[in-house]
Amino acid sequence: MAVLPTVAGTTNPFFRWGYVRQDWSQIQGDLVQHVALSVLAVAIGAAISIPLAVLASRSRLVRVPVFGVASLLYIIPSLALFVFLIPYTGIGTYTTAEIALVGYTLLIMIWNTVAGLDAVPGDAREAATALGYSPSASLLRVDLPLALPFIFAGLRVAMATVIGLVTVTALIGLGGLGQQITYGFTIGYNTPIIVGLVLSVALAAVADLLLVGAERLLVPWSRRRRRRRRAGGAA
Repeated sequence: MAVLPTVAGTTNPFFRWGYVRQDWSQIQGDLVQHVALSVLAVAIGAAISIPLAVLASRSRLVRVPVFGVASLLYIIPSLALFVFLIPYTGIGTYTTAEIALVGYTLLIMIWNTVAGLDAVPGDAREAATALGYSPSASLLRVDLPLALPFIFAGLRVAMATVIGLVTVTALIGLGGLGQQITYGFTIGYNTPIIVGLVLSVALAAVADLLLVGAERLLVPWSRRRRRRRRAGGAA
């Protein structure tokens, strides 16, 4: 990153485009790392959360410990979690960052998936049984598809949460756009802070739009249901 001869007084304007042009390759690298950390954390979180949510929705004995562990991981301060993990997984490693980030996705995604599975109408399950579906086939072809709106809601919240939390991993040498923010604070320079904040917000907005688009493609019946509800309300 560019180092200014001085950042005090008139040399530290609110925003300097010259910094963006000069350090674009670094900004681009931080953005790519931010995307990689976020997408990987949510993907791993989904792979862990959905099976756990299925088990939790079917057994009260499983639900209590699953929600208990997920809630505990969610409330641990990120800095404390990093301090705990570093002796085992190292500082500045993707393993340390991802374990922490994935931990913060679990409660969100398990909660939403369980809510979606609990909301599946009983007559839909009865119809699947009448058609001769096995429990696993009914889960894959009836329960999970009907729970997709809830699952996507969890994905959207988890993605927004992780994109914000990735900046904290700058404390262990990663951080994506958080590197820009910490660099600006360290030298008292506004522009990197603004670059990190604006791109983080833009990244969260783009990710949310992509997930909304994916939901509309994969869950078209949910959109039609909302339209019927609006039409019924207007009538």
